[in-house]
Amino acid sequence: MRNVESYGGKITYCQNSLNAREATCAEIAARTGAALVHPFADLRVMAGQGTAALELLEDVPDLDLILCPVGGGGLLCGTAVAAKALKPGIRVIGVEPALADDVAQSFRAGRRISIPTPATIADGLRTNSTGEQNLPLIRRYVDDVVTVSEAGIMAATRELCDKLGMVIEPSSAVPYAALLENKFPFAGKKIGLILTGGNVDLASLPWMKP
Repeated sequence: MRNVESYGGKITYCQNSLNAREATCAEIAARTGAALVHPFADLRVMAGQGTAALELLEDVPDLDLILCPVGGGGLLCGTAVAAKALKPGIRVIGVEPALADDVAQSFRAGRRISIPTPATIADGLRTNSTGEQNLPLIRRYVDDVVTVSEAGIMAATRELCDKLGMVIEPSSAVPYAALLENKFPFAGKKIGLILTGGNVDLASLPWMKP
């Protein structure tokens, strides 16, 4: 938040849930005429996020599999569409916290399922439900959606920090957590991970607390 304010951004606070954020955004848009850039339920946002997969496959074209975090599903949609366009045989798997498994449930049920506000430490993935535009794309292009534990997320976050010197947010660590927890057979596979950001309060990480 301090960084947003330092660049001149104005922060409006609301309750910590997707529904509250969307209601607050709608009120601001109606009052000020501002345009909402939705974080995942927008085809243009999905296309922009898909460029990460394009760059990944340009650098490592012989990947067998891409693991991607999923909250609302925008990044996963963009990743899967871009990856399958470049390499139809590649597998794309979404990874989600077990405490925020709305996409995993929706993927298997074939319909959008809404859950209560998740309590996962991966705060960037605390969505209640995927978007109307997202689920059809996920069902068409994504091979599977797996879930990981809170302990796995924190172990992955710490290991990436300790071994690679990467300060990432827990939401970014869920793909690596899927490897640590052996969520699927990956021996002998060449795997790419989408690591999405470092927006983390270091004091909130358990191993940073006194």
